[in-house]
Amino acid sequence: MGTIEIKELHIKINVDNAGKTNGLTSAKKAAVNKEEIIAECIEQVMDIIDKRETER
Repeated sequence: MGTIEIKELHIKINVDNAGKTNGLTSAKKAAVNKEEIIAECIEQVMDIIDKRETER
């Protein structure tokens, strides 16, 4: 098989400045969202570990 080479990468980002008035609220929401993501990741890792143990 041949290899794929990326010579250029263009990234486009749209920024919304409307969130500046609720900066603290957005930061709190982001922290809660981050905690939820971490909790979900931990749960999925534990499920994978349990499945591996039952397969043995």
